[in-house]
Amino acid sequence: MKFFGRSGQAIKAAGIGAALLFSVSASHAQSGPFAGFDGAWSGTGTVSLSDGSTERIRCKADYKVGGGGLSLKQNLHCASDSYKFDLSSDVTSQGDRISGRWSEASRNVFGELQGTAGGGQIDVFVEAAGFAANLTLRTNGSKQTVNIISKGEIRGVNITMVKS
Repeated sequence: MKFFGRSGQAIKAAGIGAALLFSVSASHAQSGPFAGFDGAWSGTGTVSLSDGSTERIRCKADYKVGGGGLSLKQNLHCASDSYKFDLSSDVTSQGDRISGRWSEASRNVFGELQGTAGGGQIDVFVEAAGFAANLTLRTNGSKQTVNIISKGEIRGVNITMVKS
């Protein structure tokens, strides 16, 4: 697809990362893998490309936890100086296993995610047509960090968010 040039790949990778980051974040509920993340978050980070360049990114997210703390709906908006994207995801948990779907509406990109959640850490594998990445999310109080690693043009995404 033509839109997956350099900045398109950055959008896709950052979007996937962000979707995973936030799709596995969740709730004011006191239990479950999404406990403590419901609400609004914002922050900044970087996208690293295979040519060694990096670009700053700004993100805002809104999360809704349901199903007794076992499901999450997320909406995420991220932008840099050269691109922006809008993501949504729907994630469910069965024990410490999580799975779900994500989409980026303006580019009609969508995929699946799966992994584990618990103890303030999420480890997820994300897939879409022509793209795969590993994501690790760590939470500590009102701070959230996400690290995404891929072998494609996008080598990494690192974002730090705080709860608003």
